[in-house]
Amino acid sequence: MTDSTLLAVDDKRDVLTALRLLLKDHVGTVHTACDPSALPALLRDNTYDVVLLDMNFRQDASSGREGFTWLDRIQQIDPEAAVIMITAYGDVEKAVRSMKMGAADFIVKPWNDADLVASVRAAIKLRRTRADANASDADDSPGPNSGTALPEQRFDNIIGQSAPMQQVFRTIEKVAGTDASVLIRGENGTGKELVARALHRRSDRANAPFVTADLGALSESLFESELFGHVKGAFTGAEADRAGRFEAAHGGTLFLDEIGNIPPPLQAKLLTVLQRREVTRVGDTTPRPIDIRLLSATNQPVYEMVDAGDFRQDLLYRINTVEIECPPLRDRGADILVLAEHFRATFASKYDAHVMAIHPDTEQKLRAYHWPGNVRELRHTIERAVIMSEGDRLTPDDLTFSAPMKAPNDDLSADTLNLDAIEQAAVRKALSKHGGNISRAAQELGISRKALYRRIEKYGL
Repeated sequence: MTDSTLLAVDDKRDVLTALRLLLKDHVGTVHTACDPSALPALLRDNTYDVVLLDMNFRQDASSGREGFTWLDRIQQIDPEAAVIMITAYGDVEKAVRSMKMGAADFIVKPWNDADLVASVRAAIKLRRTRADANASDADDSPGPNSGTALPEQRFDNIIGQSAPMQQVFRTIEKVAGTDASVLIRGENGTGKELVARALHRRSDRANAPFVTADLGALSESLFESELFGHVKGAFTGAEADRAGRFEAAHGGTLFLDEIGNIPPPLQAKLLTVLQRREVTRVGDTTPRPIDIRLLSATNQPVYEMVDAGDFRQDLLYRINTVEIECPPLRDRGADILVLAEHFRATFASKYDAHVMAIHPDTEQKLRAYHWPGNVRELRHTIERAVIMSEGDRLTPDDLTFSAPMKAPNDDLSADTLNLDAIEQAAVRKALSKHGGNISRAAQELGISRKALYRRIEKYGL
């Protein structure tokens, strides 16, 4: 996350100093502002992955009205913004209202450092998902630089004509109006969160919160507090009551991403909550009823994990009343060219580039590549090609891929001294050996889970 940029807005300079010191090792750049009236200019001149926004400024000590006003203004200026609301006067009502208005999270001062860092990491991922969705948004018209009209899309942010994608669309339409739990499976970059958001938008809960929790980014110590909430004094740093993700999603949809990465002891606690439909905050004894629609996603081989004893079968039954498989881009045939053309038009317009078409030889090269990073990798590839192209058509020389053109292998004895190639092969081999189990693969490689996640993202695995 060191390539990310964060803006913190609070009228207390000591709070901004504390945030800068805490987050400087977790994000690339931290900007601060004491006066929220500076927000419009800052947002016009910079693109922020995360905005940390105080809810109560000098004009309004505790109601949070100023915070809600500025949250709305931020979203008008930058609809993709991931905003974390911060207040010293926390309660569930404010948390739920913030989520309904589109906030990524809600943090109470004085905060727990680990909680805040985890929230920032999740918000960065949310921002990038929204950016992917916006870039994939199919317009009725092809755009100012487009040479080919895109097909009409039934789903706001998902483009696809291929048979595998048509099956995904049919399943969404069938299940969206129900409260059935859905498990969305697929490789990184295949659009699992976009499918989850499509299900929410077409449900009876569309006007209620859509709350996400990236379970892969949560340590075991933060899991219960983040999902179930905590009360003041429950542990060191718990200075105030805090609602968890389940409570924040009450009446709406809760999306649990990377659910396959939960250790077995925590799987049991999650199962209990889902069975009883109630949560008990850490440090409390009073259960609180919850009304949520559960959506989950994973890139892990959960059925093999059940056979190996790494994932509870009863939890799998609970989360996958319906299952949706997001196909990898290499299995989507002509969708590769449809998406490439859409991204060409999108980025030609964005960068005011006179790239009017894709050369036929370039199309052939796009079809021949195996796309380990899926749609996300295709988008980044076309964006770079549009920026670097010197002609009016994208040529094969404009394309730069993250992996060799040939299908990847796990042969560590290959005659190469390229460190990236050796590392990628080692990561692939460890993941394959342990059936996709992140903890075991990381142990085999002698690195942390977080370090392994970074490499998985780096190589589009």
